[in-house]
Amino acid sequence: MSPVDSGLLSIFATAIAPIIAIAAVGYALGRTQDVDAGPLNTITVYVLAPALVFHSVATTPLGGETLLWLAIGVTGFTLTMAALAQGIGRLAGETEPLLGAFVLVSSFGNAGNYGIPLSDFAFGSVGRSTAVLYIVVQSVLLYTLGVYLTARGRDESALAGVRRVFSIPLVYAVVVGLVAGSLGLLPPAESAIMETVGMVGNASIPVMLLLLGIQLSNAELGAALGSVVRANALKMVVAPVVAVGVALLSLAAFARLGLQGPQATVARVFVLECATPAAVTPLILVGEFSGGSVDGVTPESYVSTVVFTSTLVSIPTLTALIAILQSGIVL
Repeated sequence: MSPVDSGLLSIFATAIAPIIAIAAVGYALGRTQDVDAGPLNTITVYVLAPALVFHSVATTPLGGETLLWLAIGVTGFTLTMAALAQGIGRLAGETEPLLGAFVLVSSFGNAGNYGIPLSDFAFGSVGRSTAVLYIVVQSVLLYTLGVYLTARGRDESALAGVRRVFSIPLVYAVVVGLVAGSLGLLPPAESAIMETVGMVGNASIPVMLLLLGIQLSNAELGAALGSVVRANALKMVVAPVVAVGVALLSLAAFARLGLQGPQATVARVFVLECATPAAVTPLILVGEFSGGSVDGVTPESYVSTVVFTSTLVSIPTLTALIAILQSGIVL
């Protein structure tokens, strides 16, 4: 076995295989048992994930300028991908409501259920802290821009997405964590309170992966093949390239303004998060805000197909990407 093959195998074994193994358990459970993922998802959204976000933000080694860079980077990447997907979808003859679904799955990655554990395994505590902050920014974009993309083919107002942002505990967890940390109001990291919060937050990682497997087990693989291939190409091939471009441009802009850019690991995790497969949350959005079908293909079946296929494609692509990022060739 060559050194390159050995290195890729090691990366797969340490960063990808644990995720696939836990998600596979969830998938098998979803296929063999009548599992209602709703209550588990509710516990994750309202208890486990906010605890993870609060603890990560409160104890993050990342500085304020790094947080600003990350927010700008996530926003810039998402808007760029949405514009690319919109143009490609129009040229390919996509029509609503599938056009909105196509842009949605091409722009938003599974940075939570998949990305947080992946970044943790690949880059340690800095990877997890960066991934948590990434998902907070993406959540705000998902429930604003994402709802607009989903609902624009209907008469319903997408302003409901703005109101929904304020019902997400993740947003409040990051605000409280940042404010309390900046004012010195947090208990010591080794205190019983912080250790308890950390323990609850750490439980979210395996639960997220089990949920991912359960959700994938319910995917309806019956959507239009051509559009699914385009979405996979955008999400798994084009997105990492765009992420590297956004990272390099924003680093150069920060340097010209005399601002302190992020450490190399943060920039690499940013690229890794951008390269994750299609997010599962859009399934909730299309179910609530979209409607209709195109040639018998509903937005729900289309999104579930892209989520399932892009997750499979991500196994080799993310293994290779982690190898590139850890080598320092790109950033």
